[in-house]
Order: sequence, then C-alpha cells, then structure tokens
Amino acid sequence: MPAAEWLGTPMTNAVTGQEFTVGDYQGKVVLVETMAVWCSKCRSQQEQIRQLHQDLGDRKADLVSISLDIDPNEDAQYLAAFVAQTGFDWIYAVAPAELSRTLGLTYGNQFLNPPSTPFLIIDRHGGAHPLPFGIKSAEELRQAIQPYLDESM
Repeated sequence: MPAAEWLGTPMTNAVTGQEFTVGDYQGKVVLVETMAVWCSKCRSQQEQIRQLHQDLGDRKADLVSISLDIDPNEDAQYLAAFVAQTGFDWIYAVAPAELSRTLGLTYGNQFLNPPSTPFLIIDRHGGAHPLPFGIKSAEELRQAIQPYLDESM
C-alpha cells in the first residue's frame, strides 16, 4: 500500500506534551491502534501490546506503538490519567477529528469503533497494512509485525 497522507498529521503525545506525526517514525515499524479509554476490549488489547513489548526484547527498539484515542469526548488530560493508572509505556495521543475521519474513510468505519480493536501496521517505508479486527494475543501481534521488522530499509 502506498504511503498515506495522514502520516503527516500533527498530534500531541498525551503524556509528554510533545508534538509528533506517525511519519516521524519512518524507518521503524509503527503499530497504530485506535481506541477509547472506556473500551474494556481496548484495555485487554493493550495488555497484549505490553506483553508484545516484553517479548520483543532488543527488537523493541525497531517498533513504535501508538494508541490513538478516537473518542471526541476524551481529551489529552483524561488520556494521560489513564496511561498513568495503567502504566502503559508507549505513545498515546488524542486523534484530531480530521484524522479520525480520514482513518474511517480510508480503512472503513470499523476503525472508528474501538471495541473492534482496529490496528494498522505502518512499515518502514510508510505503507499501511490493516490487521483483521478482534483482540489479538501478543504472539499474534508479533507474527503480524515480524515480516516488517525483518524488512530492511
């Protein structure tokens, strides 16, 4: 899949306050999850992301995980409190409304339905690869990202 324009959309890390774009991580593999704090399936999925990070060991440096809160009723402060409570240690950001719309139009409305646990893998070259919907184990996530981790720039 070709590089997506939305990779350049500015967002703010809810924990650090630093601005970033998904495109800033070109050369790495980026795992993007759309989620909401209220979503219990999302939290279960994030436990699997935590396990994935532990399982990857040294390879974790090649992976960037981003959880995008797509609920327009949740703000960065609320999201940061959630991250502090759970101890998750990857990037969390509130998706700008324009980005949420673009994700829905590009990949389908299920990407705007957090309980369907949507994921995209962004490869080292900026190509976006949607994963099947549904909760994935840490092992299933590792198997999905492994070919992209093994790919060279």
